[in-house]
Amino acid sequence: MASSVYTLLSFTFYTIFLSSGSYKAEARRFNDISSLVSKGLFDSIFLHKDNNACPAKDFYTYNSFIQASRSFPRFGRTGSSIKRKREIAAFLAQISHETTGGWPTAPDGPFAWGLCFKEEVSPQGNYCNSSNTRWPCSPGKSYKGRGPIQLSWNYNYGPAGKALGFDGLNNPDIVSNNSLIAFKTALWFWMTKQSPKPSCHNVMIGKYKPTAAGVAANRTAGYGLVTNIINGGLECGIPNDARVNDRIGFFQRYAALFNVSTGPNLDCENQKPFT
Repeated sequence: MASSVYTLLSFTFYTIFLSSGSYKAEARRFNDISSLVSKGLFDSIFLHKDNNACPAKDFYTYNSFIQASRSFPRFGRTGSSIKRKREIAAFLAQISHETTGGWPTAPDGPFAWGLCFKEEVSPQGNYCNSSNTRWPCSPGKSYKGRGPIQLSWNYNYGPAGKALGFDGLNNPDIVSNNSLIAFKTALWFWMTKQSPKPSCHNVMIGKYKPTAAGVAANRTAGYGLVTNIINGGLECGIPNDARVNDRIGFFQRYAALFNVSTGPNLDCENQKPFT
């Protein structure tokens, strides 16, 4: 009888706790990457993003990053704790290279200056692929690199906008004017497969399975393959490429801050780019 009473009391307490705001807040915390990336850690990663010398000063906020991640529930929430932390570190490393303001002798080192820029500094044209009729360019608009991943080309702005709820073709500037949308575009690119390329997410969580063409091209799983996905046409298949090394440097620093290993295959110098 005492056992039954204890069970009833336990059930009653659990029911009250389950319906309480405290439980809901706790559930959200464990389903949110803020449990892995505190504001303190974020600030220690991006030591100089709000330096007066950075054009993106005060643009890339921690709250925008966390809020944007909630639109992609698989990001940083798939697999073991090590895999989740490594994926987040890899994502932050890649966007840091894309937006860095660092230099070899910069204060705190070159890998402490991510998220310094929000727009491409010297775009080579307006990045309009006029042959892509599915995502036609809007007259007078530039699809230069913007945001954390430096989203580029009309064939990326169009589908990103459709997926995220903004007009990417007619209003591409919103990516460098709205912090939340900026982070969402970077996460959209990270999470989205663009055949024949796998998603960066699937590579980092170990779900990438190379095709026969991938095996022949030596596209082995690892951080180097993520670089290949993002900018392999310009950076991969080149021995000791400085841009690839910069991406690796960011990843090594961030992985250490997350207290995880980087995993193998950090570079893509022996990989053929995707076509």
